[in-house]
Amino acid sequence: MDTETPDSPTLPPEGDSPTTTLEASLETNLDGLKKVPWIRKIAQTAMQHGHFKPLGQRHFAAMITGDSTLLVTFETLQAAQVNPNGGRPLGWDFALDQGWSHLGLFSDGDSWFRDPAVYSYFDALIDDRFFEQFDTVLFYGAGPGGYAACAYSVSAPGARVLAVQPQATLDPRIAEWDGRFAHMRRTDFSSRYGYAPDMVDAAEQAILVYDPAEELDAMHVALFTRANVVKLRMRFMGTALQGDLWRMNILMPSLLALAEGRLDHGAFARLYRRRREYGNYLRSLLGVLDQRQRPGLTVHLCRHAVATIGAPRFRRRLEALQKAAAEGQLSLPPTGS
Repeated sequence: MDTETPDSPTLPPEGDSPTTTLEASLETNLDGLKKVPWIRKIAQTAMQHGHFKPLGQRHFAAMITGDSTLLVTFETLQAAQVNPNGGRPLGWDFALDQGWSHLGLFSDGDSWFRDPAVYSYFDALIDDRFFEQFDTVLFYGAGPGGYAACAYSVSAPGARVLAVQPQATLDPRIAEWDGRFAHMRRTDFSSRYGYAPDMVDAAEQAILVYDPAEELDAMHVALFTRANVVKLRMRFMGTALQGDLWRMNILMPSLLALAEGRLDHGAFARLYRRRREYGNYLRSLLGVLDQRQRPGLTVHLCRHAVATIGAPRFRRRLEALQKAAAEGQLSLPPTGS
């Protein structure tokens, strides 16, 4: 593949860097680098250990060559820059820890990767039979990246997909009910790699993760209903599920299970039990129970939270409920029930 440096001022790797081992390159801490130096580091590493390809003004691809499992990820460079593991691309953790190959597609801001330069890049990968050299191919993304993971998975028939809160399309003729991304309504979602639910037909399996309480996310996921699509629910978790998966330390195990062909409702449910000690989930659930006026369940939740994470907020809420019960304002379940 082409490894020449880009002409675009937004993708400016410059100069030569000393050749380093793959492990040393992937362990490089990129935290705190501004956009241009960050892209330059990514480009240098990719050109040493795979390939780098600028794709127009807003996108680029960076390949790290590892073993016969390929992880293809879609993320904004802004999100990658704040990765808590050293400000590195998400897939580098898998290349480092598992020895996988990684192909990262990056956008400067949310673009849903709708760009003819990106279409052409995947066309070239297909023509070169690039994906055929790998035993296992995985596509991953969240939000706009989740849309792209589904849409471009068609380039590797038989691949497995994990998409977190994906949009099916932003074509107003289909998704006029989603007003969150009005600025994208003039973007073409009807041509190449366009309607994501149709594109996953070629996948061995497409697994979609969403919170069914988030109505618009649930409506997009409903459009993906196919025989090869599995829908995993993270109820009451909200609108930033990738960060929640990361902080609960279940994103990497989920992708490992996907690679082994064993990510299903049962496997995910076992991983998702970690929410029981996850503060964001417990706080969200507290808000739901308060809104529904369920003081008995709220007491159970607060007792659990105080015992597991010791959160002062839950302790104060529990004390307030106990005081109200003592004054005869409500009835609470006994301790230990």
